[in-house]
Amino acid sequence: MHAREERGRLMGLRALVLAAMVALVGATGSLVAGAVVGMDASELAHLAALIAPALAVTLVAIASARILLTGASMRQSMVGIAVVGAVAAIANLVVLARQMTVDSHDATIVSVLFLYAAGAGVGAALALARSRTRAVDRLAKSAHRLGEGNLAERVGDLGAGPELDALGRMLDEMAERLGTAQARERVAEATRRDLLIAVSHDLRTPLASLRAMIEAVDERVVEDPNSMRRYSREMRRSVHQLVAMVDDLFELAQLDAGAIEAETRRARLDEIVGSAVAAVELQAQEKGLSLVADLSGAEDASCSPRLVRVIQNLLVNAVRHTPADGTVRVEARSSRDRLEVSVVDTGEGIAPEDLPRVFDPFFRGDPARHGPGSGLGLALAKRIVEGLGGEITAESRPSSGARFAVTLPVA
Repeated sequence: MHAREERGRLMGLRALVLAAMVALVGATGSLVAGAVVGMDASELAHLAALIAPALAVTLVAIASARILLTGASMRQSMVGIAVVGAVAAIANLVVLARQMTVDSHDATIVSVLFLYAAGAGVGAALALARSRTRAVDRLAKSAHRLGEGNLAERVGDLGAGPELDALGRMLDEMAERLGTAQARERVAEATRRDLLIAVSHDLRTPLASLRAMIEAVDERVVEDPNSMRRYSREMRRSVHQLVAMVDDLFELAQLDAGAIEAETRRARLDEIVGSAVAAVELQAQEKGLSLVADLSGAEDASCSPRLVRVIQNLLVNAVRHTPADGTVRVEARSSRDRLEVSVVDTGEGIAPEDLPRVFDPFFRGDPARHGPGSGLGLALAKRIVEGLGGEITAESRPSSGARFAVTLPVA
């Protein structure tokens, strides 16, 4: 508080010094003008003698105005300035009359004119202060409502001069940014809440299965070799499911779009597709599925190595939801400015109402599409594709298979 008061005093002193300098410059200008028009030394000395008391009155008026108007309202300040100007002018006139430069009759007439000018100045100050005060009140009310959390509040056009209008625009822009940030925060919070619920639900099933089987083994409910082998396979499957889920969840949380954009590593599309196909080839063979890759001349396209994970996740999803003897295809098309890679299956398809949400983490729509996966594969694929500056879409009709397309800009 002490430092703030000290700064206030320094600013006031600087303003007073500036006003004195302006007055001195004006007085000096008057003497220079006298010299230019041909006044001799005695006449300039007499002019200086007349200007000196006027300058003193002016400085006293400025100092008095600073003291009297400190803490005053805008209306009071503007009226005070108009009055101080008129009083200073009349005081200077009185000094000149005392010096016998102006006779008393002329001084009276000029004083009346000064009083009239003072009245006109006060009226103009009141009119101007009224519009400025309304604008300031409007700014204060809008700021108060924004502070209460009403981010829909806007100041709008004040029509009160460039400074106050600029302040109003800044307040509106701040409210707009705050509203956008709040909306993003609400979406993020809803996403976090849904993610926690989904994680809890999806972890519960394999954990409950593991617990039941471990208790059965520990309590010797099952002891025959065949049952033990079956329990071992089921426990391994549950552990694998938990590991896959935790890995996907960790990668989804750690994935940084900025880091993806900054990557410089590149790979050929045929190598990327080959790696992704190899990762699901065994599962496809076990189900009797046909895996087909048709790159249509886009084999040499240069891509980020992260695209392997995207295509692999799409293939895993397609293999899981395509019945035996079905077909899963990887297709590609390239043009001058973009590359499109799609995964098409002949599975059960996706219901139209579920399509907009298939990339949400842990989304579960049609029970027919439930499976042992982590539920994060498509969400992870979307995050990677968007980090690469591309877009991923899904289209399907029930019982007619699904098509997931990845479109990327060509570097």
